[in-house]
Amino acid sequence: MTEIGFFPAALSSFLGTLGFAVLVHAPKRALLPASLSGMAAFLIAWLLAHLGVSEAAAIFCGSLAGSLAGLSLARHLRMIGTVYLMMSIVSFVPGLGLYRCMEYFGAGEARLGAETLIQAMITIVMIVMGQALGSFIDRALHTRQRRKPAA
Repeated sequence: MTEIGFFPAALSSFLGTLGFAVLVHAPKRALLPASLSGMAAFLIAWLLAHLGVSEAAAIFCGSLAGSLAGLSLARHLRMIGTVYLMMSIVSFVPGLGLYRCMEYFGAGEARLGAETLIQAMITIVMIVMGQALGSFIDRALHTRQRRKPAA
């Protein structure tokens, strides 16, 4: 994550999220907001990693921020939250890590394959935990607002 500069990180995360949104046929009015929230989530993780936070913690924080932003956008734009939640994590998905894991195992490099697999699994757990905590916080905040007794 820290190997690339700010502008390449911003551009690649925006374009990757936009491309995935188009690929899964996200609603047209969701394309730009979802891509921007996905980019923002990745840049938060990128910034934290550059400040010395572990990559796993940075991914957790980015996923949490993406979850909260996505659910807020979904509510504001009156759309299903899944569209925004899915787009907010696209840049974090360890596809290359899983591919390399299979490559190492296929080449007989079991130790490297296992190390790569563990790193990919840590990333996946951090994504899931960030999304889950974001959903929990969002639900707790908005359930409380609906349950306020009438004066």
